[in-house]
Amino acid sequence: MSSISVTTERRAARHRMSVRLTALAVGATCAFGALAMTTPAMADDPASLSGVILGVGANETQRIVTWYSSVDSAQSVQLAPTSALVGGAFPADASTFSAAGAANIATSGGFNRHATLTGLAENTTYSYRVGSEGSWSPTYSFATQSFDGDYDFLFYGDPQIGASGNVGKDQAGWEDTLNVSLAANPNAELLVSGGDQVETANTESQWTAFLAPDKLRQYPWAATIGNHDVGGKAYEQHLYTPNTDRSGAFYNDGNPAGARSGGDYWYIYKDVLFIDLNSNSYATAQGGGGDAAHLAYVTDVINQHGDEAKYKVLVYHHAIYSPADHAKDADNKVRRVDFPTAFSNLGVDVVLQGHDHSYSRSYLIKNSEKADPAEQPGAADVYPGPGGVLYVTANSASGSKYYDLTAPDGSGTSGAGNGADPLNPSSYWYNSVQNQEHVRTYVKVQVRSDKLVVENVRSGDCSAPNAAVELGKVAWCGPGNGSSPAQPVGSVVDSVTVHPYQGSGQSIQVAVPDAAPGEFGWTIDGYNGLVDLGTAVEHDGDYFEAAGQINPITVTDSRSSHAPWSVSASVGDFKDGAKSFSGANLGWTPKLVQAGAGATAGESVVSGYAGGGSGLSISRGLGSASQGHDKGTAKLGADLDLKIPGDVAKGSYRATLTITALSS
Repeated sequence: MSSISVTTERRAARHRMSVRLTALAVGATCAFGALAMTTPAMADDPASLSGVILGVGANETQRIVTWYSSVDSAQSVQLAPTSALVGGAFPADASTFSAAGAANIATSGGFNRHATLTGLAENTTYSYRVGSEGSWSPTYSFATQSFDGDYDFLFYGDPQIGASGNVGKDQAGWEDTLNVSLAANPNAELLVSGGDQVETANTESQWTAFLAPDKLRQYPWAATIGNHDVGGKAYEQHLYTPNTDRSGAFYNDGNPAGARSGGDYWYIYKDVLFIDLNSNSYATAQGGGGDAAHLAYVTDVINQHGDEAKYKVLVYHHAIYSPADHAKDADNKVRRVDFPTAFSNLGVDVVLQGHDHSYSRSYLIKNSEKADPAEQPGAADVYPGPGGVLYVTANSASGSKYYDLTAPDGSGTSGAGNGADPLNPSSYWYNSVQNQEHVRTYVKVQVRSDKLVVENVRSGDCSAPNAAVELGKVAWCGPGNGSSPAQPVGSVVDSVTVHPYQGSGQSIQVAVPDAAPGEFGWTIDGYNGLVDLGTAVEHDGDYFEAAGQINPITVTDSRSSHAPWSVSASVGDFKDGAKSFSGANLGWTPKLVQAGAGATAGESVVSGYAGGGSGLSISRGLGSASQGHDKGTAKLGADLDLKIPGDVAKGSYRATLTITALSS
């Protein structure tokens, strides 16, 4: 503590300095871009809320929540850090994101809602609920991780709930795959869809089963339209997506206002630019823009945003390089001619596909041909060079339906052909690995600074839940067409490391970690003793005057943010027992005892005695630094000027000077 004392011949005034550091909490106000519903709420009919799913946002700081409501009312998502909830109750300052939506065009009736959560912080666990006051859903949670650096995402092929004919068994297999894959990879950050969430587009019982797993409310689902999803609006109503172009070109009938789902969309998550296409629209004869429209879209997105990410990953449903029932489909042969050269020219790294209910990993494909004829089947490491693209087809994630591998023919080993691989004649020319064991699998993708690692992992075996096996839809189960026992859950079917092409020169990379936060603080220099103003001197019987200096204050700022700071102070009344006089009589002249940390001295403040001013009875600036200042240390001082009214009774007076430090 530092104290100030002053003594006059008739009286003495003493001033004690006490120190208080006040932290400034800087808050951010969210701007909510979503449209609030204008239809009045039906207060007498609380909403029944269902189908809640967490979706991917435009980047790491966003998520999209979609749900169904039985009531056409104004609804929202309420969000808060889980640590802020007390006894499960949301705090008064929880963020609220207004929802948009409309009446459903589906057999379920009801209404759909969605809201985009923005401004998320990294490494934070959030709780959220949907609805409105008096009609909230249960509380769900999700966690963000670092917004930079390595991460994993999981890719799931065709849950297609209802495909086996038994929705309950399909749901059980789907839920088990999610649980198994996320138990093995709890820090996975995205769940990416290969399409065909359900068997029948507008059958809500199938959607209910697909959405049943709690993991879909905890991890963001990046949706993809499959051929079984496209025939109704339920897909769009359940799975709202960011940056979505819903113009007619991206609907297979060319009519966004019609009864079908559609649209292409993109998002960036850390080092990956994802572009998701509605591959159901592939021919202009259908009414949409066909493959040409998709290629124009991909080109435009990559031209605008390709430099914002290290990797480019495309996702669509209809596998153009696959090993089973759909390998020779006429529409896939069209795409196989239309897509590959453009993807090679645009620098696409990986293409993720579904539709064929079997697993395959292609050779590196460049311009519709095998990029390197010498690349060996099942190679553990591949080096794309300029233009090489890896295509992956995911097997069934639910076990509702499997397709068996089919045989090559004599139609050629490039372009649209389905000829045999010269290095492995039982496989198609384009596939490095083909697999079907009639067990559930998922694909894990590890995104690293210098490579992508793609693995196909077993999430089930021949035992339940495995609907196609349980119901006799397939005749065997296990590797080698059932000739070997099923491998353990969690075992790896296939793994490949993709070492992307870095250009003709040498690429240099450096990882910059989060800057050390540094510190901002201040102390009273040396011993904080009494600031003794001595004995006040009388002036013509009108007032007494005393002068001195505060103990210097040392300010240290080592923060990398170079954020502004300020130090100010105010003084209370001078008191001696029941006697007092106003602190407004104290003035000062701030000064820099030692320059540093961008410090500048505050303005002089005159004693309020003569002019009736406030002096230091209100907060006054001692010193400050602006945004962008240098790191360092400064010492702030001030010359004190105290004028005491002549009618103040004799005594020894003290007051407390409260110092406040403010910083972003």
